[in-house]
Amino acid sequence: QVQLVESGGGLVQSGGSLRLSCTASGSFFAIYAMGWYRQAPGEQRELVGDISTGGGTNYVDSVKGRFTISRDNAKNTVYLHMNSLKPEDTAVYYCNADILPNLSAPRGNYWGQGTQVTVSS
Repeated sequence: QVQLVESGGGLVQSGGSLRLSCTASGSFFAIYAMGWYRQAPGEQRELVGDISTGGGTNYVDSVKGRFTISRDNAKNTVYLHMNSLKPEDTAVYYCNADILPNLSAPRGNYWGQGTQVTVSS
C-alpha cells in the first residue's frame, strides 16, 4: 500500500511565497516521475509541472519563472516552491507519482489528498 501526503498549503498575500511538500510512504519498489497538479473551483485539473527521477523538469507556461519543482529521492519527497504568487494561483494542489509497487504489481499513478493554496489580492 502506497500513500502520498501533501503539506504546506495555506493563505498568502499576492506576491508572497509558499513551499509545498509531498512525501510517499508505505511499501513500494520504485518511484519514477513525480508531479504537481492543481484544480480551481469550477475548473479542470491541470498539470502545474513534473520532475523526472534524474531531475529534469517541465512547467505549464503560466508558472514558468515563478514556480520550481525539486525532489529528494532519499526522502521520497517532491517539493513545489511557489514565488510571486497571484490570486489566479488559488487552487487545491495535488501531488502525483508514477510508482511501481512491487515486481508482481502494475506500475501506475498515485495521488495525494490535496492541499489548499489561497492567494489574496
